[in-house]
Amino acid sequence: MSVTFEDFNLQHDLLDGIRSMGYKQATPIQAQAIPHILEAKDLIACAQTGTGKTAAFLVPTLSKIAEAKFDFTSTLILVPTRELAKQIDDQVEGLSYFTGATSIAIYGGNNAQNWDQQKKALTSGADIIVATPGRLIAHMQMGYVRLDQVKYLILDEADKMLDMGFMDDLMKIISQLPKERQTLMFSATMPPKIRTFAKQILHDPEEISLSISKPAANIDQQIYLVYDNQKLRVLQHILKDAQIQTMILFTSRKNAVNDIVRSLQKMGFEAEGISSDKTQDEREATLQKFRNKQLQVLVATDVMSRGIDVDNISHVVNFDVPQDAEDYVHRIGRTARAGTKGMAITFVNEQDQERLVKIEKLIERELPKLPLPEGVGEGPAFDPVGNSRRGGRGGKPGSSAGRGRPDGRRREGQSSGGERRSDRPRRDDRKPRGEKPADGTAPASAPRPPRTEGQPQAPRAEGEEVKRKKKRRKKPANRPQAEGGGQVPAANPTSAAE
Repeated sequence: MSVTFEDFNLQHDLLDGIRSMGYKQATPIQAQAIPHILEAKDLIACAQTGTGKTAAFLVPTLSKIAEAKFDFTSTLILVPTRELAKQIDDQVEGLSYFTGATSIAIYGGNNAQNWDQQKKALTSGADIIVATPGRLIAHMQMGYVRLDQVKYLILDEADKMLDMGFMDDLMKIISQLPKERQTLMFSATMPPKIRTFAKQILHDPEEISLSISKPAANIDQQIYLVYDNQKLRVLQHILKDAQIQTMILFTSRKNAVNDIVRSLQKMGFEAEGISSDKTQDEREATLQKFRNKQLQVLVATDVMSRGIDVDNISHVVNFDVPQDAEDYVHRIGRTARAGTKGMAITFVNEQDQERLVKIEKLIERELPKLPLPEGVGEGPAFDPVGNSRRGGRGGKPGSSAGRGRPDGRRREGQSSGGERRSDRPRRDDRKPRGEKPADGTAPASAPRPPRTEGQPQAPRAEGEEVKRKKKRRKKPANRPQAEGGGQVPAANPTSAAE
């Protein structure tokens, strides 16, 4: 049975805003969360991106604000990224159009003018503050942020905030809030650290957990088993051969974004990236170009992609395999929306093969492993168990697998230790080693034992064999007992040298 927003007994002006936004039926997360929030209960909800979770917490909160008509900041929403803060702020503006509720987005990476605008908005006050933790603390330290009357605290993408190291910032902010408040926590995943965090800040919460949905059937999922130094060449083949309108390329490493963009631009493709190294204006300009189809490829990390809402993405490429299998589902869910078709391509090196197995287990499907394009060479064999035992490194620089060669073979004349054979002494030039006799004596070629000081060395007859004695380290005497029965600590050579 479908649930409509009229079924929730929401404030009438808010309902007008909901209709104007085109919302009709509630999604599963909205149908389950909204009643609990309206009843003023704390809530922890596990729901992935794209399920309608933003409206799940905004709709009931805005209904309360519209009915109470607070004259102070009543709601604080904390998010991991600037893009998500801006997206939620825009959604508040649309939903609250007829209620008169106000909001301000607080995020970093801006110029002095935007800082002053944020300061002015915080000083004059707004019903809702949507903020990234670091930027909010920077304003709080200036003394003009009033959070002592906050009634509703909402943490969106809580798992990502903890992954980004915001735990201390979050606790610092929460310590400034009233203890009597309603707290809502939304997370795409539910690892143990999230449950531990929830116990610290939630009071007797209701819990909602929507199972991770399987990828849409109209997404063509493909796997390429590659060494790291083959990835760009395979990507070049894909971009040249496939009918690609718009592509999002995901990488787990922030410092790889610019490198990938530069490589794609050298190949002649229109590509740009979004990372925390760019200003907010630069990132928004890049996203706008991508929406307008002026860019063929957008390179982003998982965190930076939060808040990107772009339709008609034909391809998603995973330049590496995400650590969490759920993140794979989130990534490829950017394509094939609204019944359209899409393609998701994932590059898997030796090290990531075990992660791929977890993904296949989650989605209950074995993904096809395609042969590499002609001229790229052979990739690693699919052996997740063996690679895990060997500690496969995917052909990264400095490893024996794929150093300078996509197939992992060594150059002629080079050994695994990196030393050329021609530079090593030939086996024939080395001094022969005598085999140890059965009686344990050293061979005739063994060096003579050193003379004891003051004692002449006796001459050795030709062919005489001398036993080699091993020097054994004497066991140190017991340390003297300190007062109370403990041992006196040994001297620390490191400390003594300092």
